[in-house]
Amino acid sequence: MFKSLAGRALIPVGIAVTGFVVVCFLMLYSAIKNIVDRDSAVNATNLADTVLKSTRYAMLKNDNEILTTIIHNVGQQKGVEHIRIFNKKGIVNISTHAEELNRQVDKTAEGCIICHAGKVPVSTLGRMEQVRIFKNGAGEETISITTPIYNEPECSNASCHVHPAGQKVLGTLDIGLSRKALLESMSSIRNQMIAFTLMILVLTVGGVTALLLRSVFQPLQKLSSLALQAESDELPATPPAHFPRELDRIAQSLYNLSKKLRAARNGTDTPNNSIDPPS
Repeated sequence: MFKSLAGRALIPVGIAVTGFVVVCFLMLYSAIKNIVDRDSAVNATNLADTVLKSTRYAMLKNDNEILTTIIHNVGQQKGVEHIRIFNKKGIVNISTHAEELNRQVDKTAEGCIICHAGKVPVSTLGRMEQVRIFKNGAGEETISITTPIYNEPECSNASCHVHPAGQKVLGTLDIGLSRKALLESMSSIRNQMIAFTLMILVLTVGGVTALLLRSVFQPLQKLSSLALQAESDELPATPPAHFPRELDRIAQSLYNLSKKLRAARNGTDTPNNSIDPPS
């Protein structure tokens, strides 16, 4: 197949079209994945803001019971993996997992290292810097957000609090959301895009191949057969027909030239059935 003109023309076209479609698929899927990841990060930060606003009054009143109830109620929502609040020293005060209570948080763990990478902990993070994606102990992908709980005038001035006004960060809220449903959706999107890409490849490559075969390579094959007939002095009695315009001019010229050569060899005049090539 590689030795024929059709094979040497169609195979590079097929490879080029396939490469172009695959690159477009990868770029489109990457763009969709980035948008989904960005939206999931925004949703995580919005949830963290909602939890902080919902627990603000309980924190001001130092009502640990209401605060714990709010945290556990939010933690029961589908997709919420964990919610924990730990103080400035890294001791977990409230958590949806009872085994974590009163434990020291590992400062080198995922999320904590963002603020504790240097000698002095970072007290301010951008919204996107608060978000991280990692695999938990069970090997499942999780998106988490760590939001500092800042000291406010209402906190330092409250009679029930002992936080000095100079203390900027009182603690940290850490929320983890499972990405299982999101990954399943992305897998479904990927499979549908692969099927759609394969359909495009089949239709595009098949359509281009059929078009080239019908309009170019089949007429060229007929023209090649006519040349072989002229070479073996076995021209048909009638002029060739059904060629595309450019190839038709070549075929008619080849036919007339062969007729003239045959007549010259036989010592006769040019046959009357010779025709002029179309202009």
